[in-house]
Amino acid sequence: MLKMKIKKGDQVIVITGRDKGKKGEVIRSMPKEGKLLVKGVNMVKRHQRPTQTAPGGIVDKEAPIDISNVALLDPKTGAATRVGFKILDDGRKVRVAKKSGVQIDA
Repeated sequence: MLKMKIKKGDQVIVITGRDKGKKGEVIRSMPKEGKLLVKGVNMVKRHQRPTQTAPGGIVDKEAPIDISNVALLDPKTGAATRVGFKILDDGRKVRVAKKSGVQIDA
């Protein structure tokens, strides 16, 4: 199980693979597998059987991508950055962008 420095809702950029350069929001994180689901990234086609609510056919959906293949987007510059941690005066531990030093967590 990995220590996930990227969480659901974060903006990330793909740094390697067929989707290199694509940006998206993390939909779901899977710490046990070390993978993320990113909106609009690593799209695959899946055959879906019709149900009472949804029609059948071939649908595009996101497949999990390894956490090592993405980097967090710096809130200040919009470039890829690594994640560090900082303990504030009130004792809270927050994530910070290594490139700009900007606090990521609100």
